[in-house]
Amino acid sequence: MILCYTYNGDDMEILKAIFFGIVEGITEWLPVSSTGHMILLDEFIHLDVSSEFYKLFEVVVQLGAIIAVVIMYFKTIFPFGFGKTKEDTKNTFNLWGKIIVACLPAALVGILFDDWLDEHLYNAFVVSLMLIIYGVLFIIIESKNLGSGKVENIKDITYKQALGVGGFQLLSLIPGTSRSGATIIGGLLLGLKRSVAAEFTFFLAIPVMAGASLLKLAKYVLNVGFVFETQELLILGVASIVTFVVSMIVIRFLLSYIRKRDFKVFGYYRIILGLLVILYFTLIK
Repeated sequence: MILCYTYNGDDMEILKAIFFGIVEGITEWLPVSSTGHMILLDEFIHLDVSSEFYKLFEVVVQLGAIIAVVIMYFKTIFPFGFGKTKEDTKNTFNLWGKIIVACLPAALVGILFDDWLDEHLYNAFVVSLMLIIYGVLFIIIESKNLGSGKVENIKDITYKQALGVGGFQLLSLIPGTSRSGATIIGGLLLGLKRSVAAEFTFFLAIPVMAGASLLKLAKYVLNVGFVFETQELLILGVASIVTFVVSMIVIRFLLSYIRKRDFKVFGYYRIILGLLVILYFTLIK
């Protein structure tokens, strides 16, 4: 029997969606800016969707990353069951209190200035500048060995430190900064051990990215209506699933990596990428 395959244009869009999911799954958790990478990726691999849907896509695709965190840390973030004592349940609720406190600054500013940020800051120049600046900061901070802080357990983070990390998360509203990069830097400066800063960053992602996705969805529905083409839903679904799978791998990798190494390599990567972006958009494009 001879099987014949006929090329369908939709196949290319699915391949693009898979690639977008891989990039999102990797860059969401590594401190290299997922938003920055998605903006740059769109320059070279453009999805065949409306501009309104793409604005929704680049945020909602993060839901795959959120689900990965929820599954991996369900025992930690769910207050009941798993043989937890009353003290364990109390500590879990306390953790969520700190997560909420840390998310308030970015949530308030993000809701108020979301449209302004999209219009004025989502461009290659800002992305490259932030990549370089935070790359330099990572190298400086790690050179001073600030990754070996006194706080060695997630439950020992104070509300003051949580709010401080939330202040740094506010900086991640600028594309190219990296939400994980900003909060990890903040955690290190505030005395959190490198692994604790990374874990707290994972937990902050749950309400932040869920809220951002709901906000984008609400704006999409208001502007376009609850109308989606089949191909658009397929692209979003495939990319989200790929993001979930890749996130599971990358989170484990990052936690294993930082037990023995620091974040300097990500700093160098950011600087090199930032310079390449500047060169591309000033000399080539």
